[in-house]
Amino acid sequence: MGTTWGTIGGVFGVSLGVTVLVVVMFSLGVAAWPRAGGGTSRHGARRGRLDTVAAAAAVVCFAACLAIAAYGIELIIPG
Repeated sequence: MGTTWGTIGGVFGVSLGVTVLVVVMFSLGVAAWPRAGGGTSRHGARRGRLDTVAAAAAVVCFAACLAIAAYGIELIIPG
C-alpha cells in the first residue's frame, strides 16, 4: 500500500483554495457590515441605496461562509 502523492497534493490544493475562499468571503462581509450601518439606520436617517447594497453583500458573504462550513460538516459526519 503506497502513498499516492498526487491525491494528497490535490486534497491539499482544494483545502487551501476553500480556506482562502472562506477567509476572503468573511473579510468582505466584515468590511461591508459597518458601511451598512451594522444593520441599523444611522441617527434615524433614511437608509441610502449603498447602505442597502452593503447590507445585502454582507449577508450574502456570511451566508456563503455558513453554507461552506455546513457542507464541510456534512462531509465529515457520516449520514
